[in-house]
Amino acid sequence: MKSNKRIVLAYSGGLDTSIILKWLQENYKAEVIAYTADIGQEIDKKKIIKNAKNLGVKKIIIKDLKDIFVKDYIYPMIRGHAIYEGVYLLGTSIARPLIAKDQIRIAKKFKAYAVSHGSTGKGNDQVRFELGYHYFGPKIKIIAPWRIWKLKSRTDLINYAKKNGIPIPKDKKGAPPFSIDDNLFHTSTEGKVLENPKNSAPDFIFQRTVSLEKAPNKASYVTIGFKNGDPITINGKKLSPSKLLERLNQLAGKNGIGRVDLVENRFIGIKSRGVYETPGGTLLINAHRAIESVTLDKETMHKKDEIMPKYAELIYNGYWYSKSRFKLQKIVDLKRNKVNGSVKLKLYKGNIIIVSRQTKSNAYSLKKVSFEENKTFNKSNVERFINFHKKKLK
Repeated sequence: MKSNKRIVLAYSGGLDTSIILKWLQENYKAEVIAYTADIGQEIDKKKIIKNAKNLGVKKIIIKDLKDIFVKDYIYPMIRGHAIYEGVYLLGTSIARPLIAKDQIRIAKKFKAYAVSHGSTGKGNDQVRFELGYHYFGPKIKIIAPWRIWKLKSRTDLINYAKKNGIPIPKDKKGAPPFSIDDNLFHTSTEGKVLENPKNSAPDFIFQRTVSLEKAPNKASYVTIGFKNGDPITINGKKLSPSKLLERLNQLAGKNGIGRVDLVENRFIGIKSRGVYETPGGTLLINAHRAIESVTLDKETMHKKDEIMPKYAELIYNGYWYSKSRFKLQKIVDLKRNKVNGSVKLKLYKGNIIIVSRQTKSNAYSLKKVSFEENKTFNKSNVERFINFHKKKLK
């Protein structure tokens, strides 16, 4: 094996990427660097290191990207109120661009000629990874095993693993497992009984949220403080981006908030049914809209609502680093410096109720909206306003 020929693999430590790791060594006669991005997923570092070493890997890199993930990827997306097809908060979509960027950084650092990922040939993630790879390393080769190898079924994978001494989890012998992706923002579950949309989602698949029946009979309250459009405090306490989201995940999850069951239209043209849990993110997007309602003018808010579907679709399709997304982000952030204050939420059995909004902004005027007589709003102008718009009906 030539030490000067290297491939950086996005490695989870699980069965599929362990098989890919061995397959890359066999078919490319290269040193494989195992790279894991820690973005808040359930992670067993000892298992990752052990599995990679057992497969002959000498360099194993586990990079903590949780705060970068929340601050530079999730928060900008929350500011844009990005929701794909009405319900999906884009938890998987927003993670791939960051992983791809850092994977290319590692590839350049160790002079690797190629990068590889474990995304399947039917999913969206292969597109998201590879658009990110191309943006940061257009000359670096991309190896996508699921599109080129001869392993066509779960049985083929199991046999390959047995042949090469790769540990096979008990739940992956025989029937295929659920396809699960998780990070600090969300958990998604696909496959098995979920593939048929007539089947209800079994409660045991949910990892972050309790059912409404098991949620507390007493409401919880939380106050989220915002500065320049981003959340910075919970109940007055300043927290790092990752700690703040982690805390909101706990609060929302125990109150049954954040579950979504949808059939979505994948970028590559396939419809897919998935179940998503985004507890903290659901609180954030509701709270952010609430604080903007008392800090931003109508034109700015309506323009953001107008561009949101396109903005969300760009993220879903893997265009985070595109000129189109950058352009829309400028519109999203045009007056973010005005979005300051706090929002108090009541959480009860899957519901989010806005209790209060507080800000020093003068965008909302108590004097103008008061039903008491006042001199700050000239009602004589209203008739001229109506007459002007009557002309637009013709």
